[in-house]
Amino acid sequence: MVALALPVVLSELGWMAQGIVDTIMVGRLGPVSIGAVALGNAVYYTPSLFAFGLLLGLDTLVSQSYGRQDHDGCHRWLAHGVYVALIVTLPVMLLIWMASFGFTRFGIAHQVAEPAGIYLRVLNFGTLPLLLYGAARRYLQAVGNVRVITVTFVAANLLNWGANWVLIYGKLGFPAMGVAGSALSTVLSRFLMAAALLGFAWRYERQRGHPLFRRWAAPKLASIGELVLLGLPAAGQILLEVGAWNFATLSAGWLTPVALATHQIVLNYASLTYMVPLGISAAAAVSVGHAVGAGDPERARRAGWLALALGTTFMLCAALVFLLAPIPLLALYTRDPAVLAVGPGLLALAAAFQIFDGIQTVTTGALRGFGVTGAPMIANLVGYWFLGLPLGLILCFVLHWGIYGLWTGLTLALVIIASTLLRRWRQETQKQLSTVGS
Repeated sequence: MVALALPVVLSELGWMAQGIVDTIMVGRLGPVSIGAVALGNAVYYTPSLFAFGLLLGLDTLVSQSYGRQDHDGCHRWLAHGVYVALIVTLPVMLLIWMASFGFTRFGIAHQVAEPAGIYLRVLNFGTLPLLLYGAARRYLQAVGNVRVITVTFVAANLLNWGANWVLIYGKLGFPAMGVAGSALSTVLSRFLMAAALLGFAWRYERQRGHPLFRRWAAPKLASIGELVLLGLPAAGQILLEVGAWNFATLSAGWLTPVALATHQIVLNYASLTYMVPLGISAAAAVSVGHAVGAGDPERARRAGWLALALGTTFMLCAALVFLLAPIPLLALYTRDPAVLAVGPGLLALAAAFQIFDGIQTVTTGALRGFGVTGAPMIANLVGYWFLGLPLGLILCFVLHWGIYGLWTGLTLALVIIASTLLRRWRQETQKQLSTVGS
């Protein structure tokens, strides 16, 4: 499990590092620029990660095909993942482009809304390579070739860091583009990621004696439909989860630039720790899927529980760091005294939900290995949108708890979601074992 999970975790951290580098690099421009990047990313990732989520069905379909040693089936599902990416790119880009002009209509201050819109329109050009990368990555993970993903992210982050330095501040003869330069550097790194992973998939299959493109599958509506139907609940779960946090970011924008900047910094840390159980979650989906494909539900059960133990242990350690070292963590982004005053309280709330965030994330992946994608979507709908967010908004704007109120509501949501999904995982493993026993 560790051998499979570690490269995936490093890849998830590499994914998160792109956003952290962007925020740190624009941080020298002040809280307004940090807030603009936060709002731009909040709007961008809601629809784009929904499209990305449609490809999560590849975890189930490719890993179970691999467990049955059906190599042609693995190739066929990658091809249809690429077709799904091509189909959804245009509507997603149109939606993001229209949204980039709507910040002021939601009450966002003009000084933040204008650069946020520019950032979003530039970032939008990276949508197709993001989705092609997603299809190639799910495929490589499902067949157990995960180290190349880590290598790709190292290269992409080096490119992103260097391009940020050049394009934001106008180095090496380039014009100073500010937040737009940060978005452009991310777009360039995503083109690298997509090309590299598709190339690694081709090389891997050629070495195994199963050339990837020699018998590339033609699009079949039934296969596209099967992938979308399996991925749609997973995409809905991502939309509900990411949308909840992004709505919280927009709500923080109704407060003050300091509240928004602090929210974004602490959210970056919570998102960074989240990447570790997210990587373990992907490993759990693959391990459980391999076991299901091989007809071994007991191995699937063990893989899921082991992944849960790894994820929760790490998140406990992360919670302790948040509680013991808030000021040094915040100072990595800014030394603004107002941010340093608000931040420790938010980091304490982030510490409170770390274990629950780990449980719900890993359990979602383990259930996906069984082909169960609807339960996480329903749990996120109820936990975030029916309970957590309404409570957070009431505490923030009615009872005047401010940004702390928003985060209190989101913490409650994660407790509810984790408890619900853990119960469903136990039920599903018992069901699989009883089916084999009968």
